Amino acid sequence: MTSEALTVGEVAAWMDEHFPPELQEEWDRVGLICGDRSDPVTRILLAVDPTEPVVNEALDWGADLVITHHPLFLRGTSFVSADTAKGRVVHRLIRAHAALFNAHTNADAATGGVAETLAEAAGLDPKTWRPLEPNSAHPELGIGRVGELPESTTVEALANRLAELLPESPAGLLVAGDPEREAKVVAVSGGSGQSLLEAARAAKADVFVTADLRHHPALDFLEEDGAPALIVPSHWASEWVWLPRLAAALELWAGERGVALETRISKVVSEPWDAYIPTLTSDNVEL
Repeated sequence: MTSEALTVGEVAAWMDEHFPPELQEEWDRVGLICGDRSDPVTRILLAVDPTEPVVNEALDWGADLVITHHPLFLRGTSFVSADTAKGRVVHRLIRAHAALFNAHTNADAATGGVAETLAEAAGLDPKTWRPLEPNSAHPELGIGRVGELPESTTVEALANRLAELLPESPAGLLVAGDPEREAKVVAVSGGSGQSLLEAARAAKADVFVTADLRHHPALDFLEEDGAPALIVPSHWASEWVWLPRLAAALELWAGERGVALETRISKVVSEPWDAYIPTLTSDNVEL
């Protein structure tokens, strides 16, 4: 290894090369949120969300750069005062000479991104998958993936596989549909995939794996002819699976350049929920 260090700008350029910003959705915000592109980077913390606990963890470890999936200011802001949580994130990072970068829907859509990592976790054959919602400019890429398993399984077996591979979270996994239903064609989309329900049905998926499905749309969808079964992990867990893959790719790139780089995946479970407590079944409710 050389004594030379990567810079924030070089890491940002590598991220943009592998997860092109032009793949982002129109409403999205991706890229360097704060930081000096000329600053050196020897430690990178990876996380799903740029929350205060994540930033505290990063700075306690001595990270020079935090890479998250979600943006800090998705809808923009006019104020970053330190009397708000997001403002404190910016102030703490700047004071520590640390940078913050995010790759969101561009990382969902790109090769080696969130969708493909979730597809791998579900066991799909890479030679069969295609985007669930193709990008207009790059139709070979896009949001979600749909493909085939090497061998048919059941909805229950697929759910159990994902329960073993996804990180533990209070939300767990929800499953809708006959657990013994055959599963061969599977659609996946990390994060909120409610807008892709009809795309999964049109793709003739037997199962759709995605997060954040609301009660009425999911209930109505399941009553439609040809609707796939649903496996619903938490939003955080469905996207977290990408982080180990990203960490390995960053370290491989740094190693090829002969530059020392440490990566760490945040231990913060950035779910909005802290606990799951089963409710007792009432005698007058049929399940």
